[in-house]
Amino acid sequence: MANTKSALKRAEIAERNRLRNKAYKSAVKTLMKKYISAVDVHTANPTPESKQVVESRLSEAFSKIDKAVKRGVLHPNNGARKKSKLAHRLKPLTKTTSE
Repeated sequence: MANTKSALKRAEIAERNRLRNKAYKSAVKTLMKKYISAVDVHTANPTPESKQVVESRLSEAFSKIDKAVKRGVLHPNNGARKKSKLAHRLKPLTKTTSE
């Protein structure tokens, strides 16, 4: 337990920030999973509608990752790695649709 008033305040702030960071990380993971499942659906049955869904999910995930990096929840390299992982999933789709 904190002994001083300032230490108590810092503990409260740390807990508040921990919960906020947890919410951001959880949202990033959820959006990444939704994107990956949309890519799998599009791979199984490529249609223009499913491609649109994939692109919108990618945009949402990139946006949330960028916001998490901006707020300091994720390290910039971690955010870049996550975005690269998502973009890499999309790459085989662009080859098959452009040929």
